[in-house]
Order: sequence, then C-alpha cells, then structure tokens
Amino acid sequence: QVQLVESGGGLVQPGGSLRLSCAASGIIYNINAMGWYRQAPGRQRELVATITSGGSTNYADSVKGRFTISGANFKNTVYLQMNSLKPEDTAVYYCNIKTTWSTSYWGQGTQVTVSS
Repeated sequence: QVQLVESGGGLVQPGGSLRLSCAASGIIYNINAMGWYRQAPGRQRELVATITSGGSTNYADSVKGRFTISGANFKNTVYLQMNSLKPEDTAVYYCNIKTTWSTSYWGQGTQVTVSS
C-alpha cells in the first residue's frame, strides 16, 4: 500500500514562511490531481490548493496570493509554499493524491502553527 509522507510543518511567526513537502512511498499511476487540505481544531477539513496533472491550479480564497502549490507527477511529489502566514492558517495540513480511477491517497498530516 502506497503511503504519502508530509514534512515541513512547524512553528512560525506571523508573516513568516514555510514549505510543505509530500512524497509517495511508491509509484502512483494515472494521477489526476494532487492537493493540500487543512483542518483546524473544531473545524471541518477544507481544501487549500490543488494542481491537476495538466498543471492547472486552484486555491482557496483565503490563501490566494500567499500560497503556491507545485508538483511533479513523475516523482509523485507535491509541495506547498506558504508565505505571509497568518494565525488563522494554523491547522494540520494533509496532502492528497487522486487517480483517474478515483483512488484517493492521504498523508498522515503535518502541524503548522502560526503564533508570536
């Protein structure tokens, strides 16, 4: 069973930056899209950003202009560059890879805390 492993989370001050990485432990074929989601305490998991196999990106309104998603299908990796972080960005961030066969892989999550 292929697993996704995230890294790069941590504690950062408001206005700071972090770069999250996600790599698959094996090969995932027929990737349709890769993305990042987050879940804050007491809230539902929400979409942060996605990128399709063709390179099209989509962002939540709350992160537009501050976050950038990138990925490499052939490496089964996806990244999230987060700039100008705000306290409301504090959450557990999960990466996700979806295939054209409707299989969905999830990482275990990485904590991002934005606080002074």
